[in-house]
Amino acid sequence: MVINIGRLKAGEDDAVRGDIAAVADAAHEGGALLKVIIETCLLTDEEKVRACVLSKEAGADFVKTSTGFSTGGATAGDVRLMRETVGADMGVKASGGIRTLADAMAMIDAGASRLGVSAAVSILEELPA
Repeated sequence: MVINIGRLKAGEDDAVRGDIAAVADAAHEGGALLKVIIETCLLTDEEKVRACVLSKEAGADFVKTSTGFSTGGATAGDVRLMRETVGADMGVKASGGIRTLADAMAMIDAGASRLGVSAAVSILEELPA
């Protein structure tokens, strides 16, 4: 799911948390995991932290940097901030703009537990034989 960015920016944390919790409950009831896309390129660092905290409180399994359709994708700084916020027990998925092995390794080093890449073949081709 994509977080309700307008409500997050408006400070409506209870509504945002409730929205995520409803989707988390439905997902878990069906045996699925929930990834909450926070669209980091549209948020301040304070909003990114709030989005991660609300996602964790609501029972989401992952927070994800981006849909890949907005103005930017994953950055190592955002992934690091997200990991520091949610801790070790929640997933962090870096997605958007990861096109090289160096990009992928930077995201993993920053704390990503999953990567969303469309350039998987070219990234894997960069690995030493």
